[in-house]
Parts: sequence; C-alpha cells; structure tokens
Amino acid sequence: MIEFEEALKESVLEVAKMMALSARTAPKARGVDNIEVKILNTREELELLASKMEELSKDFGDFFLRDAQNVRNSIAVVLIGGKIVDLGLKNPKNWGLDAGLVCSLVNLGIAIGSAVKTSSLHNVDNRVMFTVGVAAQELGLIKTDYAFGIPLSATSKNIYFDRRWPPPK
Repeated sequence: MIEFEEALKESVLEVAKMMALSARTAPKARGVDNIEVKILNTREELELLASKMEELSKDFGDFFLRDAQNVRNSIAVVLIGGKIVDLGLKNPKNWGLDAGLVCSLVNLGIAIGSAVKTSSLHNVDNRVMFTVGVAAQELGLIKTDYAFGIPLSATSKNIYFDRRWPPPK
C-alpha cells in the first residue's frame, strides 16, 4: 500500500521534473539555450536555502523571512536561472538596453512561465520568488547571471496565497 503523504511528495517531485522539462523546451531567442534548471528536494537543501534567506533579510528586507518560511513548508523548490549571452543582435535605435540582454531575460521569463503553467496544470501550488533565486545564487546552487526560485506545495490550502508581512499581531 502506498501511503498518501509519500504519494503526494512523489507526485510533486514528478511535477518538478516536468517543470524542468517545460523550462528547457520553452521557446528561446535565436534558439540559444541560456537557461539552467535545478530541483531542490531534500529537507537539508530546503533548510539550507531558508537559512540563507533569513541571513539575507538583514540586507534585502523582512520579506526574505516570510519567503524563508514558505520554503521550509514546501516539498521542493525549482530553481530557474538565465545567463546573459551574446545573441548577435543589432540594437534597435529606440531601445535603451542591449538587445542581447533583453532577449536573454525574456528567455528566462518565458521559461519560468512555462514551468509554472505545468505546475498549475497538475494542481501543484507554486509561487515565483526573487528571494529564493538570490539565496540560491549566494549559496552557489545555480550559477547563472539571474535566478528565481519556485517553491512547490500540495496542501488543502495554498500556502503561498494569503501571505501577509509582517504577520498580523
């Protein structure tokens, strides 16, 4: 017999793998794959990440503390990062930023959007978090120029939905 909690965890981890697939196969400018994906799935990895987020809250703000609690209460975290690459694009005269930079970041956004779509289709709660990406980069868990994290949970109430900070007194 498969215990419910174990089946739930295994299901969320399978969805995390499918999210990685969605990020990898998402459309990219000029077909250049500048996206990296990692999956954190052990209590030790999640605790390490949450502790780093708490440490970083001193420099970045208290919302890192709130998000650290979400990471601790998650089953897994999908990290998605992007490298800024030279795509050989000529800069349009009206663009204030380098076309390669913009397209590299758009690639990252499309990959993240594809991943969270997959999570949502399989009823796994998720939230894209800047805080998680910053901490993961600081820990060397993902070696990209920019990164975001997507904690995953499957409970009767979405733990990422009613997040108030600071907590009500």
